[in-house]
Amino acid sequence: MSRAEAEKAARLVGLEADGLGFLRRLPSADVRRFREQASAALNDGAPEMLDRIAAATKLVPAGIAAAISQKALGPRLAAAVAGRLEASRAADIIAKLPVSFTAESCAHLDPRKIAGIVDRLDEGLVVRIAVVLAERRDHLTMGRFVGHMRDQVLGRILEQVGDTDVLRAGFYVDQPERLPRILELMGDERLASLVRAAAAAGLWEEALAVAAAVGGEQRLRIAQLTARLDGPELASLVRVTHEAGLWETLLPLVALLGEEDRLAVARLEPLREPQVLAGVVRAVVATGLWGEFLPLAGVLPADARKVVADAAAGLGDAELDALVREVDKQDLWELVLPLVELMDETGKQRIFDLPAFQDQPAP
Repeated sequence: MSRAEAEKAARLVGLEADGLGFLRRLPSADVRRFREQASAALNDGAPEMLDRIAAATKLVPAGIAAAISQKALGPRLAAAVAGRLEASRAADIIAKLPVSFTAESCAHLDPRKIAGIVDRLDEGLVVRIAVVLAERRDHLTMGRFVGHMRDQVLGRILEQVGDTDVLRAGFYVDQPERLPRILELMGDERLASLVRAAAAAGLWEEALAVAAAVGGEQRLRIAQLTARLDGPELASLVRVTHEAGLWETLLPLVALLGEEDRLAVARLEPLREPQVLAGVVRAVVATGLWGEFLPLAGVLPADARKVVADAAAGLGDAELDALVREVDKQDLWELVLPLVELMDETGKQRIFDLPAFQDQPAP
């Protein structure tokens, strides 16, 4: 998600989390590429002084190098030097440092060096570092390292950190392709606990980011667990989705639900509010997620379906034509015609006059 990538970029250049908030309006993939390029430029353009310090550390025992790092360099500079060392040598020095110092340094390590160093550290040390990062609420740094950890280490860490820590670290993870395996390691009971934690702590954006990174049975299970929360908890998800513009992430989850669970979502109070429903329609128009949205629209209460119909009828000519073409492409007329029936005569006529509708039976 763009928010996570914007916050990572802000951290990289030493700004507060919202310091580069304007980046949130850009595609997350573009922001990530920008961040990676900036990180490479910052690390590759390091002064020669770092190379001299790194060369000097090779001449002394790891314990002495660790003492110098702690007393003379500090966490940021020590991380920069570690990035200039061979991974094995950096790991030897890290093993001699206090865990708290290493945890603080991790935030500044060249991300391209993480895998090689983590793979050479003692598993117990990696677990202790992760726990300290969680205690410090430095979930962004946790997210940088998660994808480079072996299953056994991840399992031990999951046992020692809380559900909200897992959600927040998952939100910032740099290797989202590892999230399906992490969910496997957690098991079904812990996954249910994560969903409840998301509701209790208001971490819906984080939970949706995790759900978007997995597929198949895992995504279905997250959708089912969420749909079966209490009404107020589920309503809070809809409100967060509306306020943060996350319908593109939520609607595919709703589309996975069976009829009973979909009805539970459709009955939610926020989905009776015109501004929320209009926001959903705008998001669907922008993303083309009609196949995901129309099954939900079909089970909304009558007054809510009328709001959706009016919002669709009020679209601009180009948007309305694109809607009908997408409906025709996906053969969704059986779902959309009941909405057309709820439009006023002007709205109906606009639909009937569109070229894409000409071959369709009138409602």
